[in-house]
Amino acid sequence: MLGEKFTGQGKVVLLAGGGKIFTDIAARFVRSERSLEEIAASPYSKQIVRNILDSNHRAALEFDFFLFGVEGYSRVTETQLVRKRIASYLIKSGRAELGGKRAFNVVYPQNVAHFGAKVTLPDGHEAFLNGRDLAELTRQWYEAGIDKGLPEEDLRYLKPQATEFRAIIGMNAHALYDWFAIRTCKNAQAEIRDLALKMLSICRKTAPDLFENAGPSCVQLGYCPENGLQNPACRNKIITKDKALEILKANRPDK
Repeated sequence: MLGEKFTGQGKVVLLAGGGKIFTDIAARFVRSERSLEEIAASPYSKQIVRNILDSNHRAALEFDFFLFGVEGYSRVTETQLVRKRIASYLIKSGRAELGGKRAFNVVYPQNVAHFGAKVTLPDGHEAFLNGRDLAELTRQWYEAGIDKGLPEEDLRYLKPQATEFRAIIGMNAHALYDWFAIRTCKNAQAEIRDLALKMLSICRKTAPDLFENAGPSCVQLGYCPENGLQNPACRNKIITKDKALEILKANRPDK
């Protein structure tokens, strides 16, 4: 049976991270002449964390690590996710299932599931199929191949991009800031933006001091670096990088 989910229904849970923040300890270590024991025993300082964020010296953020569990997203998002190099990923096998049960789960937008079109079959007959029909036919073909003894390593070449993936994702706070800048932007693809926004919401709840300035590039920088590619919803609302530079040049103190 085809397992079906729609984009936007993905789940994200925090497995580790949040609570005690280590960024202030890392920052103290760089500047303090006190012993390591004294630094570690120092009370938490929100102001030190804020100074680190305001100065944009983000190396200290790399000592706060967050581990997320993710499910209900498609391989389309997985492909974009793993482009982030400074992160750890453990992605569930697409073929091995506990107890020998093989799930064929897909995640796609509702408009794709419902869109139908007339297609010509190999025997010359015409049929009207929607996205759900195509996913179901692929599932039947896939399971028939398994029943005939074909290796799943070979059969999965024709698994759709809509195939669901599950993963454990680990990133430090510095990497998360960089990732949020790109993936929570309105120009990001809808499904990975949904994932990023849910991760950002968790980070803000569990470590508010650390992530109060996190978000898309415009939130972190004060301007949109997309310039001519700025999302239409943001035009005339958020200043672009080119416009910001134009204003700065017009108000240079040496003029």
